[in-house]
Amino acid sequence: MLKASFFPCKVASLRIVSIRRQNHLKTARTKMELSITRPDDWHLHLRDGELLEAIVSHSSYNFGRAIIMPNLKPPVTKTSEAMAYRESILKALPESSNFTPLMTLYLTDTTTPHEIKLAKESGVVFAVKLYPAGATTNSQHGVTDLFGKCLPVLEEMVLQNMPLLVHGEVTSPDVDVFDREKVFIDEVLSPLIRKFPRLKVVMEHITTTDAVKFVDSCDDGFVAATVTPQHIALNRNSLFQGGLQPHSYCLPVLKRETHMMITLKKLFLFSVDLINKFIISFSRIESSEVDIIGFADVFRGILALHAGALDKLEAFMSFNGPDFYGLPRNTSKIKLSKTPWKVPASYSYSWGDIIPMFAGETLEWLPSPA
Repeated sequence: MLKASFFPCKVASLRIVSIRRQNHLKTARTKMELSITRPDDWHLHLRDGELLEAIVSHSSYNFGRAIIMPNLKPPVTKTSEAMAYRESILKALPESSNFTPLMTLYLTDTTTPHEIKLAKESGVVFAVKLYPAGATTNSQHGVTDLFGKCLPVLEEMVLQNMPLLVHGEVTSPDVDVFDREKVFIDEVLSPLIRKFPRLKVVMEHITTTDAVKFVDSCDDGFVAATVTPQHIALNRNSLFQGGLQPHSYCLPVLKRETHMMITLKKLFLFSVDLINKFIISFSRIESSEVDIIGFADVFRGILALHAGALDKLEAFMSFNGPDFYGLPRNTSKIKLSKTPWKVPASYSYSWGDIIPMFAGETLEWLPSPA
């Protein structure tokens, strides 16, 4: 779910952009400020109903656009449904917001090539999401036989230049939960790329060195990956420190420290710029009707902009995503101030609470509109 966005594969293909002179880092005694192009969120779960109304204002505060995930109940499988969901999102936005939702369709065994044509013609659907059936939240309607039932749809997606966003895990109970991403790469993603080398593919929320190496090995401009804050800030020990920690649980599950460190090195040291997919972590929502603990969902918002490696931040967060999707870069700015601030312990609503990542902790950088 988080979140979270990706890296175009070859280092040579990247437009490496350091923070420009006009996006300078200002030092005034102990205060530092950084102005960057407004980023986008390339993997956002807004859900619907009360959750949508609660979450969308957080995401729209600093992000200009977002790829909206379609795994609702029922899922968004038709272009007409995506358009209706988009209207619901726009109605839930604050009046002054210029936030643009970029819609997606939920791929099923019965999706048709005609639906892909309708999606492209709509001008509001920008990708199709592949959930292996049973892989994550609300994925029970997902694909059961990608190569047996979805080939005509994949062929049409190539023709329409429609990206396929992939939850990259197998679901077989025989595969260890920590190996599901690697097995998916070997058994599904590698054959898919070989069969459709011109299909744009985003491997969502990568968690392993295997995924980093695979994406880096692919042809320029056709395979990308999203990365989430929790998967580069936490390792699987975080699930058990001080007892079982349900708010550190998400799908894909956290991995070993070695996976996290390799991803960080690729992100910030080797100039392989992953695009911002900064999602906030697992959300726990409690009320008389809802008590979701350990649910594979993530709440993201303004915390998404907490990051290190400031010289690579603007390309990471603001440029690579629109370049991959063929969209214009945002023209507005946001400001990051090195001002310590305390993350709220929760966000309270009439129906319950949302507990964000790093709840109650103090972070160093505070984002705000420029």
